[in-house]
Amino acid sequence: FDAYGRKIEVVRNGEAWIVFYLGNEGKKRTAHDVFIPSHVKDGELKQYLEDVLHEWATPANSDISVIDS
Repeated sequence: FDAYGRKIEVVRNGEAWIVFYLGNEGKKRTAHDVFIPSHVKDGELKQYLEDVLHEWATPANSDISVIDS
């Protein structure tokens, strides 16, 4: 996802979701500050992220989009 200008990857691992921050150099690190409950379904991810990450929004980056599925 491009979440208000920040690139993140969301991966399902068994029953849990894991969120990673993606760096420009191809590296990624676990986003321990972004929690997605296990009951959230694939189709609900974008809306959930919009709800919990809205503080990241700026006038130049005002939405969340899928950049790779």
